[in-house]
Amino acid sequence: MLKSNLRILMAEHRIDDITELMEKSGLSRNSINKLYRGTQLETIKLETLFKLCDTFQCKLSELIEYSPDK
Repeated sequence: MLKSNLRILMAEHRIDDITELMEKSGLSRNSINKLYRGTQLETIKLETLFKLCDTFQCKLSELIEYSPDK
């Protein structure tokens, strides 16, 4: 199971909305929405994750958490 921590990172970096994150990261709304809503996380491109990690200066494991299904 995958879990997105995007909302937490946005709060820590005082990014109020998706539009502001789009401007800072250069990503599209659709790419960010998947992570923001926690839906279809399996289909997100690595390039998108890397750009967000660069934006937040964080590790991939801080942005996305993976835990095996039980």
